[in-house]
Amino acid sequence: MPRTAPSPALAPATMRAVSQDGPGGPDVLKLVRAERPEPGRGEVLVRVRAAGVNPADWKTRERGVFADGGAPPFVLGFDVAGTVAAVGAGVTLFAPGDEVFGMPRFPHPAGAYAEYVTAPARHFAPRPRGLDAVAAGALPLAALTAWQALVDTAGVRPGQRVLVHAAAGGVGHLAVQIAKARGAHVIGTASAAKHELLRALGADDCVDYRTQDVADAVRDVDVVLDGVGGATWTDSLRVLRPGGTLVSILPPDDGFPARRAEAEGKRAVFMLVEPDHQGLREVATLVESGRLRVLVDAVFPLEQAARAHELGEKGRTTGKIVLTVDT
Repeated sequence: MPRTAPSPALAPATMRAVSQDGPGGPDVLKLVRAERPEPGRGEVLVRVRAAGVNPADWKTRERGVFADGGAPPFVLGFDVAGTVAAVGAGVTLFAPGDEVFGMPRFPHPAGAYAEYVTAPARHFAPRPRGLDAVAAGALPLAALTAWQALVDTAGVRPGQRVLVHAAAGGVGHLAVQIAKARGAHVIGTASAAKHELLRALGADDCVDYRTQDVADAVRDVDVVLDGVGGATWTDSLRVLRPGGTLVSILPPDDGFPARRAEAEGKRAVFMLVEPDHQGLREVATLVESGRLRVLVDAVFPLEQAARAHELGEKGRTTGKIVLTVDT
């Protein structure tokens, strides 16, 4: 029997959410009761089971404003894994009860640190088979960033040499695996203690950025994925062969070498990740085939979002941090 969408009125009128009233440190994050959103035309209402924590979250929290100017009070969070609770008019992609994951509305407020979120249906995809909600909640933003940078932007092909900076981080450890799945020779930068892990994920070569000069240790690279910025941009350009591409996932400043790259017959671009139904399905395929696994460093309940931010801002995690939402 086909499933039909229940009325959103059957869900609670309010929900728990982590909100902030102004800029500041992790202590500005407070658990509140908020009005539950309702799905509009073409949207789904998702009961959140897990929400990934990303650098974009604590950077937004600290400055107290979203990139598009959205002012507090607001609810942070872009990564979602959960269950479709209701669908809006015109939605045929999902039905209530479907398990989904996604990166809704980025870079605009999505409100994932909450019990419910709404977003266009195609900002989600079916949760990969065999993957639990916590792992699925860790995937979307980081995996889509890696996929869109390496595949859509740089067009990584078999046999190419790919350098991934911060390769043990949230985006980096997924980028290593995606590049390897594309048939590339993968080089990752990380502290020496993390090299064994990187090799287990598929890295062919590892560079200890603390003791080695990347520009001396690496050469003839076709693609560089960089989430560090600053002097790393310059070093990355030096190791690129003519025709190669540097993809930065950090917004460029005056030091970004786009013009120098062009003069040298190379390319340096900034890429901002976008909601991407097809990209999520590609990521899910890699997960289901065993070629991609997400590392979860720590898990906190929703009400401990401040602790999650404190840990993330130390910059020492391997993989992702995830918030769980009680059922």
